[in-house]
Amino acid sequence: MSRANWKTPFIDKSLLKRLSPNYEKKPTWSRRSTIYPAAVGLRLLIHNGKEMINRKIKPEMVGHKLGEFVPTRKTFVPKKEEEINGTKSSSY
Repeated sequence: MSRANWKTPFIDKSLLKRLSPNYEKKPTWSRRSTIYPAAVGLRLLIHNGKEMINRKIKPEMVGHKLGEFVPTRKTFVPKKEEEINGTKSSSY
């Protein structure tokens, strides 16, 4: 369910202060904050639960939440089985 139209978009107060160009590094833990047009072109460090991920805010991102652009889970990469002389080898 989306936020009611009569309410303003949510943005964390600490993040709102950091949107000024005075701050060089802009780390934020507020993944729930909505991206404002004033943030377009800025580089933000967004927390994914383990580390800070660097993202540049683009005009297409306005209106979305910060957490949508930083994955919290690693992508699954299946292990490749080694083949020796055409047969699969198993390591015991």
